[in-house]
Amino acid sequence: MNIIDELEWRGAINQQTDAEGLYKLVDQKSISLYCGIDPTGDSMHIGHLIPFMILKRFQLAGHHPVILIGGGTGAIGDPSGRTTERVLQTAEQVKHNADSLTAQMKKLFGEDGSFTMMNNYDWLSKISLLDFLRDYGKLFNINTMLAKDVVASRMETGISFTEFSYQILQSIDYKMLYEKCGVQLQIGGADQWGNITNGIELIRKTNESHEAFGLTIPLMLKADGTKFGKTESGNVWLDPRYTSPYKFYQFWLNVSDEDAKRYIKIFTLLDRETIDALIAEHDAAPHLRVLQKRLAEEITCMIHSRE
Repeated sequence: MNIIDELEWRGAINQQTDAEGLYKLVDQKSISLYCGIDPTGDSMHIGHLIPFMILKRFQLAGHHPVILIGGGTGAIGDPSGRTTERVLQTAEQVKHNADSLTAQMKKLFGEDGSFTMMNNYDWLSKISLLDFLRDYGKLFNINTMLAKDVVASRMETGISFTEFSYQILQSIDYKMLYEKCGVQLQIGGADQWGNITNGIELIRKTNESHEAFGLTIPLMLKADGTKFGKTESGNVWLDPRYTSPYKFYQFWLNVSDEDAKRYIKIFTLLDRETIDALIAEHDAAPHLRVLQKRLAEEITCMIHSRE
């Protein structure tokens, strides 16, 4: 099965920049693709996990994931999904967070060299202010940047030039990975669509031949319309210091039947045949919560080990 067909079945695709072109590309060859995360904290929560589960599926389908830790962009702060400015972190805090996230990624993707870890601090820190303005700023139209959802949503409350420029930095990331590592696809949450399309446009303007794509995942909400991954005590974290494996397991065990049917497709590596059989078994006897138990077991073992 083409990986795109599988993602469609799992309900994991929101938007694609060129659906037909991407489908043909991944059908013809193994590609390199990336997803980034800024080190704003020293652990991912389960909301962060969603795009990386998609990246993991590409890895299992024979493609090469590149995981980008935003050591440079994390020092600035992504305005996406926020109504206020981020509090800037110290360089020491950013590095500590980056090291912690790197360890979590290695646990998820393995140590066999079938993926690459990179940090955008390595190139963003080397760009001078004049180079930034001449080589990159010149290629971005202010009117287009203002129209992006992430900026438009902040026009009333205000946005600093620092956060306004974030979309240029993320575009530089895609250009660098495209040229250095042959990365042809960027994956991100629904709120990253504007940043992803900016990156593709920058690649188009700076490369004579270009074949770069973008794919976003849907915004994950619970069946009752509330935000996914939140409990009364806050986020559900991957780090056992913040959410114990017991509480982690309980979160998945307690999801609704409707949510369990969606989550088992997104958060486990079970195949379609197994999932369809589990859903049928669950529908025959919902009170046994077969689906929730298998979902909780699979993801808890993946994040915290079977022990």
